[in-house]
Amino acid sequence: MININFNDEDTVVIIGSGAGGGTLANELCQQGVKVVLLEAGSQQSTKTFVNDEWKSFSQLAWLDNRSTSGGWRVSKDFPNLPAWICKTVGGSTTHWAGASLRFQAHEFKALTTYGAVEGANLLDWPITLEDMDPYYDLAENKMGVTRTNGIPGLPGNSNFKVMYAGAQKLGYKDCHTGRMAINSKPRDGRAGCQQLGFCFQGCKMGAKWSTLYTEIPAAIATKNLELRAGCHVIKIQHDDKGLADGVLYVDEHGKQQLQKARAVCVAGNSIETPRLLLNSATKMFPKGLANSSDQVGRNYMRHTTGSVYATFDKPVRMWRGTTMAGIIQDEAKHDPSRGFVGGYELETLSLGLPFMAAFINPGAWGKEFTNALDNYENMAGLWIVGEDLPQQSNRITLHPNDKDQYGLPVPNVHFDDHPNDKIMREHAFEQGTKLYKSVGAKETYRVPPYPSTHNLGTCRMSLHAKDGVCNKHGQSHDIKNLFISDGSQFTTSAAENPTLTIVALAIRQAKFIAKQLSSKQI
Repeated sequence: MININFNDEDTVVIIGSGAGGGTLANELCQQGVKVVLLEAGSQQSTKTFVNDEWKSFSQLAWLDNRSTSGGWRVSKDFPNLPAWICKTVGGSTTHWAGASLRFQAHEFKALTTYGAVEGANLLDWPITLEDMDPYYDLAENKMGVTRTNGIPGLPGNSNFKVMYAGAQKLGYKDCHTGRMAINSKPRDGRAGCQQLGFCFQGCKMGAKWSTLYTEIPAAIATKNLELRAGCHVIKIQHDDKGLADGVLYVDEHGKQQLQKARAVCVAGNSIETPRLLLNSATKMFPKGLANSSDQVGRNYMRHTTGSVYATFDKPVRMWRGTTMAGIIQDEAKHDPSRGFVGGYELETLSLGLPFMAAFINPGAWGKEFTNALDNYENMAGLWIVGEDLPQQSNRITLHPNDKDQYGLPVPNVHFDDHPNDKIMREHAFEQGTKLYKSVGAKETYRVPPYPSTHNLGTCRMSLHAKDGVCNKHGQSHDIKNLFISDGSQFTTSAAENPTLTIVALAIRQAKFIAKQLSSKQI
C-alpha cells in the first residue's frame, strides 16, 4: 500500500469505508485517482470475525455515545443505541444481511406518485430508475447478486420454507430466496455460502460481499489507495474561497493529523455524516458545511420496521442457514386502498437466543416471554422493511451538553413515527401474523423495531439547493468539491434494503468525480 503525503493537495479524501466509501475508493482508484480512505474503526478479517452475537457486536459496532429523543419506541428501549452501525473497515457491509434490491420506478418519484402527505417532507429524487439502471447492472455484477447475471438463488432454509408455505396460503405470488449479495457458488475468488447462519457477525467464509475484502483490496492493488484505519475525523476544513481543502482527524495513536485534499467525500452513515458537517461550522459556514438550506441532519429515515415471530409444534431451527434468504415482495407496491402510501417487504430473519431475549419485547418478563424462549427451537421469524416518510423534524442535531472522547458534541437522533408508518406497520404485523397462523402457528409475537440499521436521509439529494444538501451526483450544492457518498443522500427511503442503491450511486458518483477532476472543474 502506498503512503500519501499529508500535504498532497491532489488527493481525494474519503471518510468511511462501507458500501459507499469503500466502493467509491475502488472506483476512483481504478480510474487513476489517488485516494486516502479514513476509517474510524479497526481492521478485521474473515479470520478474526467471531460467530458469537455479543462478542461480535462489541467487535464491530459503533459504540461511541449518542443520545436519542422522540416518540419512537427505540428512544425508550435503547436510548444510547438508536442505531446499529459499524465502526470497522468495511463499515456496515461487515454486518449487513446481503439483501440487494432495486428501487421501483415510482419510489424515485414519491411526491409525484403519493401527492402531498400531511406532515411528510416528500420530494422527488433528481434521478430516475432509468438513470440508475446501468449502475444497478454494474453493482449487481460487482456484488454477485443472486438471481442476476445468471447467478442461481440461495437454497431455502427451514425458516424460508415456513414463510413460503404461509405465502402460498395467503395467495402471495412473489416469494423466493431473494436477490442476495452472497455467493450461491464460488465466484471472484470467494467461497460459496456454507449456510453458517452468522451473516450479521461478519462472514467467515467471505461469501457475502463486503468492501473489507473486495473493494478495498482491489483499490490497494492499483497503488492509488492509502487506507488509514483507526482514524476518527473531527472536522472538514476549507479555504478562503469556501472550498474543502483538508480533513482534520485523530489517528490510531491519538495524535491529530491534517490531510490536505482536492476533494472530500463523506460516507460516515446518516448519523455521523451530518454530525461531521455540523461540527465543521466556521464563520463562513455558521450553520455547518453544505447547510445553507438548513437541511443537513433533517429528514432522517430508518425504514418502517418490526418483526413477527411464531412458534410451532415441531422444530424449525430458524438460525440454520442464511439469515435473510427469503422475501415476499407482493406488499412492496403502492396501493393506497390499504390505508397508507408506499409499501413494504417481508423478509426472513432469525436472531440468536441472546439477541432474541434482548429484542423480542425489551423489558418484558413473565410467562409469555419465557414461553417464547422455551420454544426457541420451534420458532420462525420475519422482518418488516417498509418505506418511511421523510419529516423535517426527524433529524440529527448536536447535543447541547454531551461530548465524545475528542470533546465534540455527540449526535442526538430524534425520530417520531409518521401516521403512515404506524398504519403500514400494523398492516404488516397483521399479514405476518396471518401468514404464520395459516400454517399452524401455536403462538405469534409482534416484535417492536430494533435499533436502526437502515439509516437514510439527513443530507438528501434535491434538484434545487433550497430543498436539500446535494445534487443528483451527491455533490453538495454549496461546496462543489464536497460530496455525500452514503445513504445520507437518499431523498426518500423506498421499501427496499438500501445497500445495492448506495453501491450503484457510488459507482455513478465516481464517474462524475473523475470527470470533474480531469476537466479541472474541481
